[in-house]
Amino acid sequence: MTQLPYSLTKAILVISMLKTRLIVFMGSKSDLPFAERIGNFMTEEGFPVECEYSVASAHKTPDYLIRKMEEYERSSDILVYITIAGLSDALSGVVAGSTRHPVIACPPDFEKFGWPKVFSSVMTPTGVPVLFCSKPENAALAAIRILALADLSLYDELEKYMRIKKEEVIKADKDIQR
Repeated sequence: MTQLPYSLTKAILVISMLKTRLIVFMGSKSDLPFAERIGNFMTEEGFPVECEYSVASAHKTPDYLIRKMEEYERSSDILVYITIAGLSDALSGVVAGSTRHPVIACPPDFEKFGWPKVFSSVMTPTGVPVLFCSKPENAALAAIRILALADLSLYDELEKYMRIKKEEVIKADKDIQR
């Protein structure tokens, strides 16, 4: 068996001790039913990650949003942010500009506004990356994939989830072939 260098072993140990967290920022309380689909997906699929929900508007309460971001950023935890905001979606860009962690925009009004909504969420300057998912369940899964880079137990859960999804498709094909 090959032995890892001490520095790499130490880094792996430190990362494995960090807590992984999923922070869901909403632009308003009316976004909560859409946002809760993220936590529901996690629970239904057995992913052991809790969602922390928070309301903060980049337009109406920018100072409050920045204070909340500073609190999260002071932790040594491994974070992924999912932002849920309608209309112009400044929330995603402000969060991305205030963190070193990944930000996934998941607007609740994408089906209503279509491609202009994508631009509203992700057209940010260089150095302020925002990822985009149109469905909260996919945003949750993307966040799990990111967090699994630091938490190998999540990686195992991801493999299980993917295996089940593949089996469902194969079974469906067999069912219609009869």
